[in-house]
Amino acid sequence: MITLRDVHKSFGANHVLRGVNLHVPTGESMVIIGGSGTGKSITIKTVLGLVEPDSGEIEVNGQSIANADRDQFLAGFGMLFQGGALFDSLPVWQNVAFRLLRGSLKKPKDEAREIAIEKLRRVGLKPDVADRFPAELSGGMQKRVGLARAIAAEPRIIFFDEPTTGLDPIMSGVINDLIREIVTEMGATTITITHDMTSVRTIADRVAMLHDGVIQWTGPIADLERSGDPYLDQFIHGRAEGPIEAVR
Repeated sequence: MITLRDVHKSFGANHVLRGVNLHVPTGESMVIIGGSGTGKSITIKTVLGLVEPDSGEIEVNGQSIANADRDQFLAGFGMLFQGGALFDSLPVWQNVAFRLLRGSLKKPKDEAREIAIEKLRRVGLKPDVADRFPAELSGGMQKRVGLARAIAAEPRIIFFDEPTTGLDPIMSGVINDLIREIVTEMGATTITITHDMTSVRTIADRVAMLHDGVIQWTGPIADLERSGDPYLDQFIHGRAEGPIEAVR
């Protein structure tokens, strides 16, 4: 479903992506791990077309993103943002139905509200939450609203950017389980960015480690502990000593 071939991206003298090659099969859950500042977010932004790579090729469902109609192309994506990115001035249901109330996916207001309430139920929130505002919700509830919004338009591809950031271990487990269940039900192709190894083990079908601008290792989750790669081994076990230099 998603293929990156030799993708490079620099910002001035900062060479963030130095030849990323990644293949995400249709219907699989890929998790990208790596240290802070290694280019994980830039990688998914290049796929979305929010950042233009300096060189390389990116294809989604066999089509080069350079030739895609932007509105039609983005209509196939859902996104759960790291900080939730909910609109404070809109009630919850309008946040969830944001894409269903405008653009190429526009639906009648009543229908959009019904879909929003159904998606809220799917992530474990009661209908009375629909008319509340984001500021009235806990961090965990806001994250669920963000997840409901990500799936509201039934996208074929979903990106999750640090889905458990800022949540306690119990709520993190709830969100991880919800993501795994929903991805399986929808048959969606997903890319998740996370530092949380519990999330990795719950969500991933395959794992890719981004280090020094390239994919250092990629493989099925079952091979994570026996990869034989010293960079991956150091990262997943959180060791200070190893080939990855800790910034002090």
